[in-house]
This record gives sequence, structure tokens and C-alpha cells, in this order.
Amino acid sequence: MIEFNYYRLLDKLSNACHFEQMMEPMQKLGSFLASARNAVGKTLRAVEGDTGISNAYLSQLENGKIKTPSPQNLHKLANAYGVSYELLMELAGFPVPNALGSQSSTNRMVGRIGPVTEVEEDALVEYLQFIRSRKKGR
Repeated sequence: MIEFNYYRLLDKLSNACHFEQMMEPMQKLGSFLASARNAVGKTLRAVEGDTGISNAYLSQLENGKIKTPSPQNLHKLANAYGVSYELLMELAGFPVPNALGSQSSTNRMVGRIGPVTEVEEDALVEYLQFIRSRKKGR
């Protein structure tokens, strides 16, 4: 069983907001794809087998070297990782409808930490409320 450190997670989340603003779109996409792949526990070769996308291309995509990924490949990766295709399109810099709203942030969270149980979700919400209350007091 993996021990989950909520303090570490929320520290990373609070820092991620500032970090994401500084990143180029392809770096955001690459970082997100690497996190999503790790969250589902797959290697580049396993994803290659699932999607037909070469592991070399996947590696370049995760490292931000691919400037214009094809929507078809993003769709395959969204299915392989269980994340929103629209989110991947948004991270790649493609225009998407504004209706994503909170669904987009939900998919980002799932891509970063993987699916959570109801108990874990309750604990995360409780701790996030604590962090937010601390910031209000400053």
C-alpha cells in the first residue's frame, strides 16, 4: 500500500499554479502527459502498444519537443490515460469551447495524482479548506 502525503501534495498544488503560468503550452502538455502516464502506471513502450504511437514520439511529446501534436494522437492518448481529449487539446494550444470550466481542473488533478477513493477525496477537500483558511488569515 502506498502512503499518501497530503501535505506534500497540497504544497505542490499551491506551487503549481505559479509554475504553470510560466510554462510554454507544449511544456504544460508534456508535463501533464508524463504525469498522466505515470498515474496509470504505464511505460512509454506500453503506451506505444496501446495507441500505436511510437515511444520516441511519445518521449519527444513529453519533453516538449513536438510543437504541433496531431489531434488524432491526442485523442488516442486521452483514451489511453483516461483524461479529457478537450483538456489535451487545450494544453496543446488548440482552440476549445469555453464549456470546460471545472471539468478541466478535475482532469488535471486526476492526471497528476490518479483516481482517488471517496475517503481520499474527502481528506483532500478538508485539507484544501485548511490551506485556504490559512491564506485568508495572512
